[in-house]
Order: sequence, then structure tokens, then C-alpha cells
Amino acid sequence: MQGDENNVITIDGPAASGKSSVSSRISDKIGYLHVNSGLMYRAFTWSVLRSGIDLDNLDSVVGHLNSISINCGQSDGISTLTIDGLDPGIELKASEINENVSLIAAIEEVRTVLVSKQRGYLKIANIVMEGRDIGSVVFPETPYKFYIDASTEVRAKRRMAEGESDDLEKRDKIDTFRKISPLLIPDDACVIDTSEMDLEQVVLKVLNELKARGLATV
Repeated sequence: MQGDENNVITIDGPAASGKSSVSSRISDKIGYLHVNSGLMYRAFTWSVLRSGIDLDNLDSVVGHLNSISINCGQSDGISTLTIDGLDPGIELKASEINENVSLIAAIEEVRTVLVSKQRGYLKIANIVMEGRDIGSVVFPETPYKFYIDASTEVRAKRRMAEGESDDLEKRDKIDTFRKISPLLIPDDACVIDTSEMDLEQVVLKVLNELKARGLATV
């Protein structure tokens, strides 16, 4: 899956485990492009809801997927994503998106299209990509895999601190037990429980592990 020149660091984990903050900080420190794969699923969920489609109607959801244009790229070192030329922006954090994104992400046709988009980023840059199945499905061949976790209680407190509400146990169940690309610890991944660690401690641990695994830029 990897290009001849570009590297990919994968950071998987459940919702609110801290993987976004870690991924962003790591990408800044080593000059890689940060790609949040979850935003792709959120963006498509936003598009479906915006169109008034019944999420329980699989044919309609897949039909919508085939009718829109999803464009991924980068601008000034930041990954970009638009749907039919529109950037959903802050709307992706809405509670309605939180409540429905795991259901949309469990649809095989949706994952097939978006995984292809995710792999395309490696053609344009070295990347740090976060998600649920990045090390297990999207880039299983990379030696730079991490799984970031935290207790449900800690993750719930983080969500509240961000001003968001989310049924984490429900999302965990959907993500873990879905038939297509379930959330799991990738083979050979470095597992980090962030429950009692601050961001800088986690970042240092990731950087040290990347160095131990031979990443030349660290």
C-alpha cells in the first residue's frame, strides 16, 4: 500500500481516546500531513443528513454516495476535504453527526470508496493518518502503527470538556462488532493507554517508538 518514497504512520483507536490530538502534534513535529479519516465518514454523514435521506434506507445512502463528488487534497500542509465543492467545517462536530456516523461507517460500499480516497493521500505526502482501521485495513504494511486507547470514563470526560455529548459505549459497540473493518488493535501496533497520561507524555512515547522502529526523520 505504501508509495516508493512516502511514509505513513497509522494511529487507530476508539472515539475520544486522544488520537486526534496526538496525530496533530506528531505531524507538526516531523513535518507530515495529518489526515483524520474519521472526518471523511463524518462529511459523508453530513451530506446524507443534509439531503434528507433516510439513514435506514441502504439503497438511498449508497445511491447518494455514487451521486456526489468527494475531493481530498492538501493546502499549506493541512489535509482538505470537500463534497460537491462544499467544506462542512464545524458542522462535522454536531451531535447529530456523532449519533449517526458509526452507522454510516459500517456500510461496506461507503468504506470501499473512502478507503480508496484515504490511500490516495500517500501519493501526495508523508502522512499521519488516524482512524479505526488504518493500520489493519488501509495501510496494513506500514511498520509505524499505533493504537491509542483510554477508559470509557476518561473518554466521556474528554467529550464533555469539548462541549460535546456522545454515547461512547454505543459507538464502541458498533465500531467493534461491525462486519466490515471493525475497530481492533492492528498486528504489530504499539498500544498506548492515555487514561493517566498528558498529551506531551503520549507524543514523546510515540516519537521514541518511531525512532526505535527506524523512522529516519525522528
